[in-house]
Amino acid sequence: MLELTMATLSEADTGATAGMLMAETASTAGAVLRVGRDRSVCRLATPDDWLFVSRTHLEFRCGADAGWTVTWLRGSQVDPSSEVRLTVGRGPSQPLAYGGTVPLPPGSSGEIVVLDRTGPRSVNVGFYHET
Repeated sequence: MLELTMATLSEADTGATAGMLMAETASTAGAVLRVGRDRSVCRLATPDDWLFVSRTHLEFRCGADAGWTVTWLRGSQVDPSSEVRLTVGRGPSQPLAYGGTVPLPPGSSGEIVVLDRTGPRSVNVGFYHET
């Protein structure tokens, strides 16, 4: 099972608790959860006017071994207008490469943060990979 929670934060939200969206799915081969602006394909959708988030920005995919990966999908722009950082457990935050894929360790939890390079906005996606 992979559980995701998402909060969108802007400068106006500083010090406030943002509304959370949640999604989950069983760890079956081929299962996919997406995060982005396109509500027709993304289980967790950001505001439409947050253009630093691609229509489909992050993709969580379950492999044949029931292991999950996260990919920062390449958008239509050569250079992204955001930065994506990944933290697993209590480890340090690390950048996720544009177009890059990383495995989520079984039984792990953490956070992926999509940062707007032009302003104080972020999309915070928490994950819990239940084994």
